Amino acid sequence: MRELKNFVAVDWRAGKDKIFFFFKDSNTYSRFDIGDNRVPDGYPTQIGHDSWHDFHAYAKNVRFGFTTTSLAEEDTFSADQDFLWLFYIDGITPMVCKYNQDTDKVISTRPVIDTVWHPILPYFYRIVAGTWWQASDSPAALFRFLLNDGNSFYFDWDVSLQRPVNLDFKKDRTPKVTVEPIDNSTWPGLEPYKDRIITAVQNDRTFADSYYYIFLTNNEYITYNIVQNRVEYGPYQVSEKTWPGLLHG
Repeated sequence: MRELKNFVAVDWRAGKDKIFFFFKDSNTYSRFDIGDNRVPDGYPTQIGHDSWHDFHAYAKNVRFGFTTTSLAEEDTFSADQDFLWLFYIDGITPMVCKYNQDTDKVISTRPVIDTVWHPILPYFYRIVAGTWWQASDSPAALFRFLLNDGNSFYFDWDVSLQRPVNLDFKKDRTPKVTVEPIDNSTWPGLEPYKDRIITAVQNDRTFADSYYYIFLTNNEYITYNIVQNRVEYGPYQVSEKTWPGLLHG
């Protein structure tokens, strides 16, 4: 049975919703099909150009990632385009890959400092997970990040996008980044597990509250309700019953 430790989970919204798991020690990945509630046969499998286009060369260094829909980088909203943002290290440089899920190809790979994501740089090496936080009382472009030191922060992209198109990212933005401890007021129910978080990934459920699956050490996970902002249940053991096929390999 696989021990889940050095891995990163990301959500995929183009077509049928999926979750991808990057296992960095073996440079392999698995695909969890949410509708079928299982990992298909044949996984985990090696990461290569045929599966992850030009990002395959950097997959071993991925640190976290998440998807946005109809939210573009240059102050425009593009209808129903799903972008996966994969954050990684190239040498000593924090980088972000913008991956088009609809074409299954890399759009760009750029240093984080040269992108809209530059406000997260002071926390980059402590981030274990991030996600687009969509709730009825949240800004349209709010992102929340979990850190490995018992803290978290949120980044309001709406504020950062208040500038003319094509001006310099670093000089013309007024980002809003707010750091807060992981406690019962900010992440109700998560505080006892704040030092055990490995990665986390969102299930953007169409007709129900979206869930955030937070994976912990010892092959456990917690299901966090994004809309209600509280732990829904867990921790539960990752098993063939809860995550069929994920422990294969």
